[in-house]
Amino acid sequence: MTRIRHAESADLAEVERIHAEAAETIPATFDEAGRPAAWWQATLESCDAEIGHLLLVAVAEDGTVMGYAKSGQFRDKAAYRTTCETSIYLGADHRGSGVGGAVYRELIARLDRGPLRLAVAGVTQPNVASDRLHRALGFVEVGTFTGVGIKFGRPWDVLWYQRRLGGPR
Repeated sequence: MTRIRHAESADLAEVERIHAEAAETIPATFDEAGRPAAWWQATLESCDAEIGHLLLVAVAEDGTVMGYAKSGQFRDKAAYRTTCETSIYLGADHRGSGVGGAVYRELIARLDRGPLRLAVAGVTQPNVASDRLHRALGFVEVGTFTGVGIKFGRPWDVLWYQRRLGGPR
């Protein structure tokens, strides 16, 4: 059984490993290498449910972190304070297993109970599974940035989604 909970310091090495593996092998993140442990610690310390900044982990029965979903600041301008950007990454062995849907659904449910108005997500194209997940959770397409990133020697498009949240309208 998968358990979903707030990340803890003890989870960060596995979260860091999952992100590094994604950065080095798939176009879903435009990072080309993993982020340092200090970055993940700072991210965890900046989590605050009161402002919609969350880091959730999906944990297997044996305690292994299978993936994570995160929400954080969309842009560094005050008027964006009611909008967050979301992301989700799974270990390679857990993609397509339903774990991603479970952890992302929980992230969105928690965001719906919070103060934010809008969640946005950029999905590198093509990514049929991520597109399907975002649509299933009520995200709607709002536009595509064409050729916005270069990774693995080629340009990639990013399809942007948004979803209204339960915060004040």
